[in-house]
Amino acid sequence: MCVYLAVVVAIGLYYMRRANESSDNYFIGGRKLGPWIAAMSAEASDMSGWLLMGLPGVAYWFGLSNAIWTAIGLAAGTYINWLFVAKRLRRYSTLAGNAITIPEFLSNRYKENKKIILTIASLFILVFFAVYAGSCFVTFGKLFSTLFGMQYQIVMIIGAIIVILYTFLGGFLAESATDFLQGIVMIIALCSVLTVGVVAAGGIPAILDNIKSIPGFFEFFGIAQPQMADGVQQLDPAGNPLFGPAGEYGLLTIISIMSWGLGYFGMPQVLLRFMAISKSSELKKSRRIAIVWCVISLFAAVAIGLTGRTLYPAALLTRSSSENIFIVMSTGLLPAFLAGIVMSGILAATMSSSDSYLLIASSAVARDIYKGIFRKDATDKQIMLVSRITLLLVSLFGIVVALNEDSVIFKVVSFAWAGFGATFGPIILFSLFWKRTTRAGAIAGMVTGGSMVFIWNKLISKLGGVFAIYELFPAFVLSCIAIVVVSLLTKKPDQAILDEFEAAKTYEC
Repeated sequence: MCVYLAVVVAIGLYYMRRANESSDNYFIGGRKLGPWIAAMSAEASDMSGWLLMGLPGVAYWFGLSNAIWTAIGLAAGTYINWLFVAKRLRRYSTLAGNAITIPEFLSNRYKENKKIILTIASLFILVFFAVYAGSCFVTFGKLFSTLFGMQYQIVMIIGAIIVILYTFLGGFLAESATDFLQGIVMIIALCSVLTVGVVAAGGIPAILDNIKSIPGFFEFFGIAQPQMADGVQQLDPAGNPLFGPAGEYGLLTIISIMSWGLGYFGMPQVLLRFMAISKSSELKKSRRIAIVWCVISLFAAVAIGLTGRTLYPAALLTRSSSENIFIVMSTGLLPAFLAGIVMSGILAATMSSSDSYLLIASSAVARDIYKGIFRKDATDKQIMLVSRITLLLVSLFGIVVALNEDSVIFKVVSFAWAGFGATFGPIILFSLFWKRTTRAGAIAGMVTGGSMVFIWNKLISKLGGVFAIYELFPAFVLSCIAIVVVSLLTKKPDQAILDEFEAAKTYEC
């Protein structure tokens, strides 16, 4: 694991000179990514440690339904995003002033003089990515404290420093190259642990017999209900975990869970890979690579959680600790050296995401706010200095968020995911595919979507029932409505904007 950490830092050092040549290189790699790196880095940065810890933990704790519907929604969202959004965004972002960040693209798309869209988009990126970075640091802390019995807070900070170091040095090129490596490590780790786990459990029939005996555990339309006391699952006299009657898992819940797939349309770390690929014609190859990686990884993660409940039924008795099932299986079933390699998969997942979050958040401040609003004549050197200072500040905030070792990774990630999906997803889609969208409509959509995530999560969801739906879905829908209504009530876009929209459909780059 130490060797692996040394390799990713070395990659940062390797790309340091190229990254420092210009802010374009530092933030988007000069649009030079190949199809393999674009695809693998997009998926690896998207999934994070949530894939190896959060999703298996959900399957271990609640059973099949919650985890599998999440995986189906994410797989569908991945495919649709690559199929419809990727090529149009690559073309349009180049045509619209060669934009290299999402806020810059949206601002250039509507040719605004007063940079309101730029400011709003940058601030939302800063807020949600700071939270996202915190979720990654939680993964670091849980991994090393579980493996080595070290104090959570100390090892969490050490992990954060390593990510900060190579992102600080090498920028987007280092991030994308390490993400490619990390994507390979992640899928090998998932498939290896699943294979060894199935063999150790006595094969698939034995696993199915065991999990079918738990009420609601192996159902698409039901959910397991662990019997809890003071946040801990109770055991019977024989030491077996206790479950109550199966809970209902109806259509509304399925819609809520599958709406995770809507988040892809607004994920800056994925959208940037679309913009950074060297040629738009290579996106078809990237799409195939990405969807194969995504489907295999998601369903392996779900299966690991189910297998883990068979192998270690009473090992993890709290909702938070259930996210360690991948670690428990790896260390319990593999020789130490191989377990170290597999554990590097969690490092890979975490680092591939946190570096993206830190870099995009810093670009939002340095390129979009500092240069775009306050100092338009800023040099590349000044932009990169501000970027690196911001990177350090966002990292510090993420560390503060991660200090609580009882944080549930799945919950932290789901909130930030909803924030990006509702803030940027609708306006990206409308900007690319509806030329009647106006600047005022774009502003209304972003503000409605981003604010509604907070309002729904903190207030409306407390009402229960139909209002307990995942906040991404209502916020996404309300953002779309705001865009359409405000656009139709405001003046039609200028002819120059309409002409550029039409040109983007066939622009070759």
